[in-house]
Amino acid sequence: MTRTEFDRYCGSLPAVANVIQWGNASVWKVGGKIFAICSHWGEGEEQKISFKCSDLSFSILCEQDHIIPAPYLARAKWVQLVSEAAMSDDDIQAYITEAHTIIKAKLTRAKRRELGIDGD
Repeated sequence: MTRTEFDRYCGSLPAVANVIQWGNASVWKVGGKIFAICSHWGEGEEQKISFKCSDLSFSILCEQDHIIPAPYLARAKWVQLVSEAAMSDDDIQAYITEAHTIIKAKLTRAKRRELGIDGD
């Protein structure tokens, strides 16, 4: 998944905002909380996609080739895809959608209502 495709997909999710920070990383947020990042963190020149995941997904994904605990965010159960071979674009999209759902659920009811995503 290219950064353009990543940004297009993340932008299609409800009530999201995008900021460029941390050395040109594309950071996606819902309600001010980050759910996915496309960056060049770590070793190598290849872009890397990172996202929040459930405890179970974190454990399973970290056992897969080309997926590591995300630098700086692993304690919060984030993973980083360090190669395009890590997973298919469809799987990346599914995990990004789940990341959005996880972070959205952490928002207060008032914040979700303000964003128009209370019933989602």
